[in-house]
Amino acid sequence: MDTLLYLGPLVLLALLAFNFYQNNHPKLALLVILIGIYIVYSHETGHTAGEFSDELMKSAEKEADDIAKNYRYDEEKINKVEK
Repeated sequence: MDTLLYLGPLVLLALLAFNFYQNNHPKLALLVILIGIYIVYSHETGHTAGEFSDELMKSAEKEADDIAKNYRYDEEKINKVEK
Protein backbone atom coordinates (compact mmCIF):
# COMPACT_ATOMS: atom_id res chain seq x y z
CA MET A 1 0.00 0.00 0.00
CA ASP A 2 2.82 2.42 0.82
CA THR A 3 4.44 1.86 -2.55
CA LEU A 4 1.21 2.95 -4.28
CA LEU A 5 1.21 6.16 -2.27
CA TYR A 6 4.81 6.77 -3.35
CA LEU A 7 4.81 5.54 -6.95
CA GLY A 8 1.31 6.75 -7.86
CA PRO A 9 2.10 10.47 -7.68
CA LEU A 10 5.42 9.91 -9.48
CA VAL A 11 3.66 8.19 -12.38
CA LEU A 12 1.06 10.96 -12.46
CA LEU A 13 3.79 13.62 -12.47
CA ALA A 14 5.62 11.81 -15.28
CA LEU A 15 2.44 11.76 -17.36
CA LEU A 16 1.81 15.44 -16.64
CA ALA A 17 5.38 16.37 -17.59
CA PHE A 18 5.08 14.41 -20.84
CA ASN A 19 1.73 16.04 -21.62
CA PHE A 20 3.02 19.56 -20.90
CA TYR A 21 6.09 18.95 -23.05
CA GLN A 22 4.03 17.61 -25.95
CA ASN A 23 1.77 20.68 -25.78
CA ASN A 24 4.70 23.11 -25.94
CA HIS A 25 4.80 24.04 -22.26
CA PRO A 26 8.41 23.17 -21.38
CA LYS A 27 8.49 25.43 -18.30
CA LEU A 28 5.54 23.62 -16.77
CA ALA A 29 7.09 20.28 -17.70
CA LEU A 30 10.30 21.30 -15.94
CA LEU A 31 8.33 22.42 -12.87
CA VAL A 32 6.55 19.07 -12.69
CA ILE A 33 9.87 17.22 -13.03
CA LEU A 34 11.34 19.29 -10.19
CA ILE A 35 8.35 18.44 -8.00
CA GLY A 36 8.94 14.76 -8.76
CA ILE A 37 12.61 15.10 -7.85
CA TYR A 38 11.63 16.70 -4.54
CA ILE A 39 9.24 13.82 -3.79
CA VAL A 40 11.95 11.24 -4.48
CA TYR A 41 14.53 13.20 -2.43
CA SER A 42 12.24 13.63 0.58
CA HIS A 43 11.21 9.97 0.45
CA GLU A 44 14.77 8.66 0.24
CA THR A 45 16.38 10.97 2.80
CA GLY A 46 13.49 11.76 5.12
CA HIS A 47 14.26 15.48 4.92
CA THR A 48 11.31 17.69 4.09
CA ALA A 49 10.69 21.37 3.53
CA GLY A 50 8.75 21.43 6.81
CA GLU A 51 11.82 20.37 8.78
CA PHE A 52 13.87 23.10 7.12
CA SER A 53 11.31 25.79 7.95
CA ASP A 54 11.07 24.54 11.55
CA GLU A 55 14.85 24.80 11.97
CA LEU A 56 14.80 28.26 10.43
CA MET A 57 12.07 29.46 12.81
CA LYS A 58 13.85 28.01 15.86
CA SER A 59 17.03 29.82 14.85
CA ALA A 60 15.16 33.11 14.38
CA GLU A 61 13.43 32.74 17.77
CA LYS A 62 16.75 32.04 19.49
CA GLU A 63 18.34 35.15 17.96
CA ALA A 64 15.31 37.26 18.88
CA ASP A 65 15.50 36.02 22.49
CA ASP A 66 19.21 36.90 22.65
CA ILE A 67 18.53 40.39 21.34
CA ALA A 68 15.64 40.87 23.78
CA LYS A 69 17.89 39.87 26.70
CA ASN A 70 20.77 42.16 25.72
CA TYR A 71 18.88 45.30 24.69
CA ARG A 72 16.04 47.40 26.05
CA TYR A 73 13.90 50.23 24.69
CA ASP A 74 13.94 53.52 26.62
CA GLU A 75 12.08 56.55 25.24
CA GLU A 76 12.92 56.25 21.54
CA LYS A 77 16.36 54.77 22.21
CA ILE A 78 17.63 51.24 22.23
CA ASN A 79 20.27 50.72 24.90
CA LYS A 80 22.48 47.76 25.53
CA VAL A 81 21.89 46.21 28.95
CA GLU A 82 24.98 46.36 31.14
CA LYS A 83 25.73 43.14 32.95
